[in-house]
Amino acid sequence: MTFKNFEGRLLLRVAFLLVTLSLPVPVVLKGWSELLVFLVPLGAYQVYELVQFLKQAQEELKLFLEAVHYRDFSRYFSEKQAPVQLQQLRKGYNEINSTFLTINREKETQHQYLQKVLELVETGILSYDLDTGEVLMMNESFKKQLHIPYLKTIHSLAKRDQGFYEAVYSLQPGQTKIAVARTVSLEKGDVKMLLSATSFQNEGARYKLVAFQNVHGALDENEAEAWQKLLNVMTHEIMNSIAPISSLADTLKNRLQDTKTNGATAHDLEDLEEGITTIKHRSLGLLKFAETYRNLSKITTLNLEKVLLKDQFSNLQRLLEPTLAQRGITFKVDLKDPALSLQADPNLLDQVLINLVMNAMEAVKEKPQPTITLTGYANPEKKVIIKLTDNGNGMSEEVQEKIFIPFFTTKKTGSGIGLSLCKQIVLLHRGTIQVQSVEGMGTAFILRFG
Repeated sequence: MTFKNFEGRLLLRVAFLLVTLSLPVPVVLKGWSELLVFLVPLGAYQVYELVQFLKQAQEELKLFLEAVHYRDFSRYFSEKQAPVQLQQLRKGYNEINSTFLTINREKETQHQYLQKVLELVETGILSYDLDTGEVLMMNESFKKQLHIPYLKTIHSLAKRDQGFYEAVYSLQPGQTKIAVARTVSLEKGDVKMLLSATSFQNEGARYKLVAFQNVHGALDENEAEAWQKLLNVMTHEIMNSIAPISSLADTLKNRLQDTKTNGATAHDLEDLEEGITTIKHRSLGLLKFAETYRNLSKITTLNLEKVLLKDQFSNLQRLLEPTLAQRGITFKVDLKDPALSLQADPNLLDQVLINLVMNAMEAVKEKPQPTITLTGYANPEKKVIIKLTDNGNGMSEEVQEKIFIPFFTTKKTGSGIGLSLCKQIVLLHRGTIQVQSVEGMGTAFILRFG
């Protein structure tokens, strides 16, 4: 029987050695002691050959481990030139090396692919060690956006821009914020960046990856568009008041010129009085308009406390009940959890709800069965939701896009300031306000807090 593998040949050598070592006993008992002259050298040779066999295997293993240690998976162990007993062992080593080499090539391909992707994206990417601050990677977009060719540690950023460094360093994983980066380029100037972060661990070390997106142009464009809309509304309102005032003042001036020549009659004095009264009235209207504009920037701080929605809804219902009854409007309150609460400024929250209900009352006034429903609940994300719905006339998509713009209104006597103030108050509470409406079917305002 021929053994072709390493284990078989090792067992065969051990078996022959055991047979050789067991022969001296029967040889001596039989009186053939002279045969020991042959058996002793044979046993010694077998021991030597076994040691050499194991030594060769050990040397092969040492060479293989050395290749693994230095990641030299390109090393090839010749199988044909090896002793027969080591050919299978070398074949196994070559297969392991080939597998590792394939894995390394795949990893290198993935790494190069990732590098190319990071170079192509316009978003800046920076990752660093959370414990030491050492920067592990920064892509070309990050370097171009901030004009930083190299960063050894994240703390080096403080020397260039302390404020931006603090914004980046304090950014918690999962958060986003807008920060201003001051670049060394005079042409670029300050740049508004949207920062977002995530964290990960690798071999016990903690890392943070920060994405930098230049939103300067988008914010400027949105800001300019918002200002344009605001100025259009303000210009329209002011011109509506200034044009008749100017025209009336010119008429009164001509009448005064006539009275100098022909004398003033009772009718002239009456016209002059009415004209001056009209000018005063329109001037007061302009002052009121300016006052409502100023109110947009009045609310800056909150007096937060725990507010039970049950109490808030009850107070609102008592306050508006006479008006609702007078107009024949059904007002429903749906609050399944009486203990539902949120941290809010109760007075400002009242102002928001009153404004929304008053708008809803105006929307349902022509309906045969006008109904307004106020709902409070907590969604699966534990956010407190306040929803006000009505079965009024609804709004077009165009109107829905403009209702939160200051001074925009569809009412003849409206100031267009109510919903703008509502949105500002909700944003100060770190909440959101959203409108959903279908023409002819009704409207819903949804407030989310928490």
